[in-house]
Parts: sequence; C-alpha cells; structure tokens
Amino acid sequence: MRKFLVPVIILVAAIVYSSVVVINEGSRGIMLRFSKVLRDSDNKVSIYAPGIHFKIPFIDNVKILDARIQTLDGQADRFVTVEKKDLLVDSYVKWRISDFGRFYTSTGGGDYTYADNLLRRKVNDRLRSEIGSRTIKDIVSGTRGELMTGALNALNTGADSSSDLGIQVVDVRVKQINLPQEVSSSIYQRMRAERDAVAREHRSQGREKSAFIQADVDRKVTVILATASKTAQELRGSGDATAAKVYADAFRNEPEFFSFVRSLKAYEKSFKNSGNMMILKPGSDFFRYMQTPEN
Repeated sequence: MRKFLVPVIILVAAIVYSSVVVINEGSRGIMLRFSKVLRDSDNKVSIYAPGIHFKIPFIDNVKILDARIQTLDGQADRFVTVEKKDLLVDSYVKWRISDFGRFYTSTGGGDYTYADNLLRRKVNDRLRSEIGSRTIKDIVSGTRGELMTGALNALNTGADSSSDLGIQVVDVRVKQINLPQEVSSSIYQRMRAERDAVAREHRSQGREKSAFIQADVDRKVTVILATASKTAQELRGSGDATAAKVYADAFRNEPEFFSFVRSLKAYEKSFKNSGNMMILKPGSDFFRYMQTPEN
C-alpha cells in the first residue's frame, strides 16, 4: 500500500502545482485552452489580475503579459519634409497593452519583438506623414510639439492606429533632429548667403545713415561758422567804430597830440627798413618833433 501511496501523493502534488498560477504585480494573464484564448459568456477575453489563480491542469495554460509601460527606442530614421529635404529623426515611443486578447493574437502569441516591429512601422508612417507636411524650420524651431501631439493622436485614434494591435501609445517624443551631411552643406550655404544679404543690407543702411548724419553735421557747422563770422564782423565793426570815435574825440580835443601821433607813425614807416634813405633839411617840418623844444 505504501508503495502506491508515494506516487499518488507525488501525482496529486504535481496536479495541484500545475493548477496554480501566480501573477505578479505589473502583469496580467489570459487563459488559453487548447492554445485558444478563453473568453467569457459575453465573448470577452478573461483577464487575470495579479494574485493566485487556478486552471485546469494539462488543458489550460496562462499567458502572462507585462502590463507596464514599454519603451520603443530604435535608431534614427530618414524622413522627407515638404521642401523635399531629408531629415534624420531620432524618436522614442511609450506604449502599453490596452487589449490583452487582441495583443496576443495580433503579435504571434504575445511576442514583444514582433510587437515592436509592427508598432515601429506605424510610428514611422505617422511621423513621415507629419514631417512631410512641414518645413525644416517648422520642425526644428516651430511646431515640434504639434508634430508629436499629432502623431500621438493619430496612433491612438486614426484609421491606421495601434489599437488593432491591442496597444495604446502613451507618448511620442522626438529626441533629436539632424540633417544628412549632403543636406547640411546646402542648408549652411543658404543660411550663410541669407546672413550675408542681411549684413549687406545693414551696412547699406548704416552708410546711408552715416551720410545723412555727416551732411547734417556739415550743415550745422556751416551755419555755426557763418553765424560766428557774422557776429565777429559785427563786433569788429562796432569796435572799430567805437575806437574811431574815441580817437576822433581825443584828437579833436588835443590837435597837437594828434599831430604828434601822426608824426610818430610817419617816422615808423619811414625808418622801417635799414636801407631807407631820406634827404631833408635839418630844419624841415618833418623832424619838428625830433628837435629840441624851445624853452
């Protein structure tokens, strides 16, 4: 009896062990019966939450799927803008399973590698459509946020959405945008030409303003000099008139002094040069003020 009891206990323990399924936190399970997804009376896939569950041994099998958010991050892909320019866009996608039954059947039995490949095609098609309707300037500096939002909405609600894979796209992010080498050269040359044109325009405007300022300064200088010359001539004329009046008054009051001053000026002009010679009588009236005065 004991000889048969041990194998029976082992068999019972194996049956019990094979009928218990433990689903960890962050995972969900779907029941497979004869490799077909088990559905309830409403034809909905039965989803098993984390915990301990039981199944029929050797008939049922539980496929455990990761319910956490997954990351699809591949290499940069080449896209074409509305200007027919190539861009190298590096992006990543956050996704999670929204329909476990559909995910299992559409990905070859819950193959995550196969699911990544299918989702990458959809993401690239969506990004190609979004980038193909924008210019390089919009993508680089303008509407990158709109591009990512449009791609996210289309992947979740569009005609070719990821829902047919049982997947919900949580986020689409563009990490980096680069230009291919051949495109970079043409873009940089065009940017350099545009900057040169702007620089030439600024220089031309600067020269125009400089000429205007110089002309205005020259005009003001001419006006100032003319005004100063006029004022100087007026002051000189006024001074000369005042001096003439003073001289006239002085000479009128002292005619002898006037005669003396005129004689001194005549002496100065006559003996200005060392070679000047005059032949006059000593008693000439010209030397009247150089003679010894009579007492």
